[in-house]
Amino acid sequence: MTYGKRLTALAILDSFIVLSAVYISYFTLNPDWDIFEIPMLPVTALTLFTCHHVFAFIYKLYNKAWEYASVGELVAIVKAVTLTIIVTGIMQKLVFGNIYVRALMIAWMLHVLFIGGSRFSWRMFRDNIMTKQKEIKRTLIIGAGAGGTMVARQLLNNHEIDLKPVAFIDDDPKKYRLEILGITVAGDSRHIKETVEKYKIENIVIAIPSLGQKELKRIFEECAKTKAKTQIIPKLEDLMTGKVTVNQFRDVQVEDLLGREPVELDIAGISEKVSGKTVMVTGAGGSIGSEICRQICKFNPSKIVLLGHGENSIYLIDMELRRMYQDQIEIVPVIGDIQDRTRIFDVMEEHRPFVVYHAAAHKHVPLMEYNPREAVKNNIFGTKNVAEAADTFGVNTFVMISSDKAVNPPNVMGATKRFAEMIIQSLAPNSNTKFVAVRFGNVLGSRGSVIPLFKKQIAAGGPVTVTHEEMTRYFMTIPEASRLVIQAGSLARGGEVFVLDMGEPVKIVDLAKNLIKLSGYTIEEIGIQFSGLRPGEKMYEELLNENEVHPEQVYPKIHIGKAKVIQASVMSELIESLLTMSEREMHNTLIDVANNRFESSSNLSVAK
Repeated sequence: MTYGKRLTALAILDSFIVLSAVYISYFTLNPDWDIFEIPMLPVTALTLFTCHHVFAFIYKLYNKAWEYASVGELVAIVKAVTLTIIVTGIMQKLVFGNIYVRALMIAWMLHVLFIGGSRFSWRMFRDNIMTKQKEIKRTLIIGAGAGGTMVARQLLNNHEIDLKPVAFIDDDPKKYRLEILGITVAGDSRHIKETVEKYKIENIVIAIPSLGQKELKRIFEECAKTKAKTQIIPKLEDLMTGKVTVNQFRDVQVEDLLGREPVELDIAGISEKVSGKTVMVTGAGGSIGSEICRQICKFNPSKIVLLGHGENSIYLIDMELRRMYQDQIEIVPVIGDIQDRTRIFDVMEEHRPFVVYHAAAHKHVPLMEYNPREAVKNNIFGTKNVAEAADTFGVNTFVMISSDKAVNPPNVMGATKRFAEMIIQSLAPNSNTKFVAVRFGNVLGSRGSVIPLFKKQIAAGGPVTVTHEEMTRYFMTIPEASRLVIQAGSLARGGEVFVLDMGEPVKIVDLAKNLIKLSGYTIEEIGIQFSGLRPGEKMYEELLNENEVHPEQVYPKIHIGKAKVIQASVMSELIESLLTMSEREMHNTLIDVANNRFESSSNLSVAK
């Protein structure tokens, strides 16, 4: 119904109610009266009619969405009707010298009853009739605080959402058995499973926006014992900034269950390093590189150079950043391969960046086992090209993204990353550029990571393939990894290897189980199959070996390791020797170098 038709319908309805109430009130007092012979009656009716519409306009009774009517709307009706009766009483006194108080009181009660009833009956119709025509999911809200109350109110009032709150769960014992908006607090988080069974719950909403990750993980594990779908309201900062509303639920993600809080940034230190400066990111189209670009742009650099080999990926991040920062930051997309030394030197000379974040690399362990020469060309020679160009053209800080696989590596990928660390460490002592490396574990959701693979396998009906039931890995989110890289740049003094305190390593099989449950299936429905270790894989990863460990933190959740440094002359000799080797010789040499089993290139144990 359009606004005009709705306004007309309500005005006609109210007119009928007002006139009927006048005559009913007089007839109630004296049924024998001839209402057509009472001179005061027509004047009273006209006054009530006119005043009602005036005060209805003032209190916007025709503009309210009565399907969501509450106490506020009832108060508006009472005010409009009361003022209408008062004005009518004054008119009676002025014109007839007397006020028919009893008749006006009855008229007041009839007005409130009929007008209020006509409005609230529409809400009752929406609540009880129309909602029954849809399939409503009985919903359990975890958290009976401000967030949970807002969620419950939204669900009760918004009939476009097919969720009906029927119970709360809250760990505050003072709230147990209380009713909030007519909904009972059924128990604490230990009672989630029995509450779901008792109230026949189909959907669970975790409504604690400030909930820490460890608590969220504990609560989710209780929810996972049920068959109900589990969702969560947005984060507190997203609610406060207005990015989302409280009823925009999302599914719980694996990232939510890491069980630790993210790294907080030193805003002042980073701003000093980045704000108003030129920044270059290599591998800018990749998962980590693109997120570094997003995070860096928040600190308002004067220019950001997006360097990458893949045309489409650079196009996507370029378009994304331009939509948000085109009028604030000069954005320069550069297509170039880090293996092309001339191209890298030309780009570095043209843009003269203050900071370089080097994220370009081959990272897939089994693939690099089959293609060691490509790993060497990209991860070693590519890093050498970018690092030496940075040194030549006076870059202030060079931050290389490394990996936990660089520690005691049995595989080519990890060995090339360790080799790359050695390259920048060998440059650091004799350069004005601050060269540092940043190590972290597996990144959830990045290209080639285990999560997208598991999701595809689950979507196909399973099974999920896990290499070994005891295999563990450190995990972090893409934003966490990017923040660490940026923070390391502000802490750099030269030659360091920064490492994030990543908490406890996670079993891959547990990750697979959580992802199956988050997808709405049971372990039995999808199944888990153990496929055995792939070429080059380790059962577990390390972030620092025993010779590198510095127990103190240089920043909350960030450690520093001082790995063995190779002399620049020895490093140059090692790199040159790689070019002449067969792939098998290259493989063995890389492993020996990365594990410090050498003094110079002449005594490396190379398999001939």
